[in-house]
Amino acid sequence: MVEVANLSEEAIMEELKGVEDPELRMSIVELGLVYGVEADDEGMVTVDMTLTSPACPVGPMLQGMIFHKVMQMDGVEDVEVNLVWAPPWDPKTMASDEVKMALGIW
Repeated sequence: MVEVANLSEEAIMEELKGVEDPELRMSIVELGLVYGVEADDEGMVTVDMTLTSPACPVGPMLQGMIFHKVMQMDGVEDVEVNLVWAPPWDPKTMASDEVKMALGIW
């Protein structure tokens, strides 16, 4: 049986920091696009995320990037990436201070 102890929310979020929005060239975690992650005892990881807008053309690309990044983690058997729209993404409240500064949002 594969050890899944390293599949904590913190470990998965840390791995996702390496996924960048291809248009903004910023981490999807720092942008606040990842709303939540879960891993079960069988190695199934679920990522709930949103996009900068419902019409964002890179949505499928980001889902694929997340899938491939998380699948590389030890103990991961499968990944489901869900797009969610509630609450709507708001960089003023969801993005990190570094991203707000880079985007000129204050």
